[in-house]
Amino acid sequence: MSDQEIKVPNIGQFKDVEVIEVLVSNDQLVSKNDPLITIESDKSSVEIPATFGGKVKSIIVKVGDKVSEGDVILILESNLASKQEVKEEDKIIEQSKKVEIKIPENTKTIKKEKKNNDIVSASPKVRKFARELGADINQVLGSQDGGRIIEDDIKNFISSKINNKSKVKEKLPKKIQSEFEHADFGEIEVKNIPRVKKLASNYLVNSWTTIPHVTNHDEADITEMESFRSSLTDIYTGEKMKITPLAFIVKALVASLKKFPNFNSSIDDIENGKMTVKKYYHIGIAVDTPNGLMVPKIRNANNKKISLLSKELREVSELCRNLKIDKKELFGGSMTITSLGGIGGSFFTPIINYPEVAILGIGKSQKKQIFINGKFQTRTMLPISLSYDHRIIDGAEATRFNNDIKENLGKNFAYKLAV
Repeated sequence: MSDQEIKVPNIGQFKDVEVIEVLVSNDQLVSKNDPLITIESDKSSVEIPATFGGKVKSIIVKVGDKVSEGDVILILESNLASKQEVKEEDKIIEQSKKVEIKIPENTKTIKKEKKNNDIVSASPKVRKFARELGADINQVLGSQDGGRIIEDDIKNFISSKINNKSKVKEKLPKKIQSEFEHADFGEIEVKNIPRVKKLASNYLVNSWTTIPHVTNHDEADITEMESFRSSLTDIYTGEKMKITPLAFIVKALVASLKKFPNFNSSIDDIENGKMTVKKYYHIGIAVDTPNGLMVPKIRNANNKKISLLSKELREVSELCRNLKIDKKELFGGSMTITSLGGIGGSFFTPIINYPEVAILGIGKSQKKQIFINGKFQTRTMLPISLSYDHRIIDGAEATRFNNDIKENLGKNFAYKLAV
């Protein structure tokens, strides 16, 4: 028994060809013509076979290496090698290198159904290709020996998905096209949609079409909170402090998130039955800008006083309006607050900021006559609209969450929130 080197054979004009797959491992027994590695040029992918059988003693190349004719692939421990077999090597490769790997036309008839526990055989390059196209490689059927997957399998898988979606779309009502152009009725101007709105549109469509939204509406009595807020003064200057109501709402929300941790979660991996529950409290604030809606985060809101929260709310809002906010600050939130109070309106249905599971909408507060203790009293009422993902949060939990926020904004809690 002796050690025999298997080298890269004559591969024509190609040099420094990339190794995209190593198909054997140390101590593995291989037979003559078994594929050892796969190399790929700009035009084709080729498997280099063994010219004799034996036991793999040492693999010299690895995925990503560049090889040329004569480079050693691996060392086999064998007593079966002969000059005749070695001479046949060039002939075998000369035939294989001329053939670009293609999926047979009858692939569908020879593929077997993939089971959940089947091991996926694919090179790192193919796996990366699948990730870039957003394909789940575990669902792809391989066309090569042993079910091994190549790039064409990924392309066919994506094509089949697109075709299936097209068939579904064909069943939907077609978009109605008007017989007339807008310009037929008067002067018009065609403008580009602002970049921020175009970027946000994909997230909004994804949220609205994939999350089963439910919205609970209620009103919070903030009479005492507003009285307390307007009485706050700077201990050094004696001047009234400009504290926004939103700072109190942030504090109230954080307190409720601590009691209801399901609301402080994300659903990035919901397809696999998992949710991510966060131990931090980064509250997203929807900011209206000339360029569109942006949602920066107030980090670690649980550790900040009302005065600091109010200051940070002003700062991040200004950064967003001037398009100077760091992109990272738009991600990694616990839950989002969107407030229309400064503009007007009462109840609405806010869209959840994916991958969060809930969003709190705030309307414009109004003074109302509320029947309390046998008589009507003038109270300041704040409309709140809570949208939530019904897969994670049920109606009863959402109602309790709303009630807790109302209590946090009420007369007995406003003073604690300021601390």
